Amino acid sequence: MLILLPPSEGKAGQGDGPPLDLGRLSSPALNPIRELLVDRLVELCADEDAAVKALKLPASARHYVQAGRTLRTAPTLAAWELYNGVLYDRLGLGDLPDGEQVFIASPLWGLLRPSDRVPPYRMPMSTRFAGLDTLAKLWRPAVADVLGARDELIVDLRSGTYAQVWGPKDRGVAVRVFKEDADGGRSVVTHMAKATRGEVARALLAGGARPESAADLADFLAGQGLKVELSEPATRSKPWQLDIVST
Repeated sequence: MLILLPPSEGKAGQGDGPPLDLGRLSSPALNPIRELLVDRLVELCADEDAAVKALKLPASARHYVQAGRTLRTAPTLAAWELYNGVLYDRLGLGDLPDGEQVFIASPLWGLLRPSDRVPPYRMPMSTRFAGLDTLAKLWRPAVADVLGARDELIVDLRSGTYAQVWGPKDRGVAVRVFKEDADGGRSVVTHMAKATRGEVARALLAGGARPESAADLADFLAGQGLKVELSEPATRSKPWQLDIVST
């Protein structure tokens, strides 16, 4: 089993480790694109007004301009410490035994293992650089090379933005979270969905789960007290859909 996670917009403020060393990151095949994007982000952040616009930074997040300028020299921290949004608060990667079952999708780094050390940064998937494809298109072939040869079940907890980069086809299970009202209507509540995805990942990792099929995954989560609904993929190019419904 491999779990794919999104990054979080919320991040720790500062690392305490050595500066960025791309050669020490996992998935070294991604390094040419990492190198390119680091250079372009550093260049962008040399102009504060341009960076604020391109990175869609609110006033409370303007410190990410300086973070971008110093990307190559700033202290780093492990990815499990860096990301601290709702999903990661519920997941608690730091006290789980097997981070090697996890990849974190990232617009800047492509894929990270929880132990990979990078500096704080801000670069949404919507960021555009002159002369380059969209980030999703730029990453697609390289990420496909890293993940495409894997044959285990892939539990995809990413949002749609990151799923544009690569999809696991029918080897994967895309997990969606809905809230159901008294009349049976369903809606997506973003905060709740993130929290539930974190809880699902934690249950799988902490419980030592090794589902080999979508049905195994659904059975495991149902055994954790979740209401789940599993749908077969329409074609082999699409993942299974596993809906988690709360009331």
